[in-house]
Amino acid sequence: MTEFAHGLTTGAVARRLGVAPTTLRSWDRRYGIGPAAREDGRHRRWTPEDVAVLHEMCRLTASGIPPAEAARAALAGPTPALPALPAPPAEGEPLPRPARRPGSGNGLPLGAVRQECRGLGRAAVRLDARAVEDMLASVIAQYGLVAAWEEVMAPTLHAVGRKWETSGDRYVEVEHLLSWHVSSALRRAAGPPPSGSRAGVPPVLLACVPGEQHTLALEALAAGLAELGLPTLMFGPAVPPEALDQAVRRTGPAAVVLWSQARSTANPPLARHVADTVWGVRGARARPAVLPAGPGWAGQSFAPGTLRPGGLRDALALLRGLCDAVAAGQS
Repeated sequence: MTEFAHGLTTGAVARRLGVAPTTLRSWDRRYGIGPAAREDGRHRRWTPEDVAVLHEMCRLTASGIPPAEAARAALAGPTPALPALPAPPAEGEPLPRPARRPGSGNGLPLGAVRQECRGLGRAAVRLDARAVEDMLASVIAQYGLVAAWEEVMAPTLHAVGRKWETSGDRYVEVEHLLSWHVSSALRRAAGPPPSGSRAGVPPVLLACVPGEQHTLALEALAAGLAELGLPTLMFGPAVPPEALDQAVRRTGPAAVVLWSQARSTANPPLARHVADTVWGVRGARARPAVLPAGPGWAGQSFAPGTLRPGGLRDALALLRGLCDAVAAGQS
């Protein structure tokens, strides 16, 4: 091919693969995955064979294999396909934990997590958007939405967030890229909004409290509710109290989920106000069930009977029960 007539530059190869040029230089320096020819003995020029090795390196590291091990396999030549992922766990059963490997290979504080977390983290750190997208689709298809969120997406997002907080504003681009693709994957999993309520069940209203910008956990919940066929209304980040009040009165929801990521945004008075909001004709007034969700609510006091979900799986079970109870009461 003419584009390879004199070899490709590192920048051109990086654009082709969707990785950073510094990543390619690092792989060359650390693992010997570099171009066979160098112009004037210094400038890298990559041949088709060199690029094929890089493709294999990207594939292996994106699957969670440590870079040093992936480099040895890529340099050894064509490798058999990676083994298929295990079957998804049964309902309510967490994903099996793999043996812990020392270090994450990308500097992220992942700890003892699934191999898919390491692969997703490495792909995000090198800004490999295609690999991030492919891995997210794969884990959702193999394990289901709930397990994919709780066992792969959320741990990786938390690790990237911790890395950013401790690195002097470095890795912001990594967090943004990963968050965008996680959001996109969750929306694809949710599919289009249902055309109507299930058996007349009113919607579940999802909103972040004022000052709260983190929406991904709510997006995961919305996708899970869509899988159950339950209608939702997503209002997103930092919903003003007045807007939330109007939304509740206008829609008469079966439940309101109020998300708070940080203790600084938790708002118990707002939760109590929403729980006390009534609608409907006299003699048939109704109130919503309010679910304060997220780590920001930890340590807060609530009225007896307030439901505090412990995670996505728990929230889905609680909301399904609430909606079923509403449907039974209307039948």
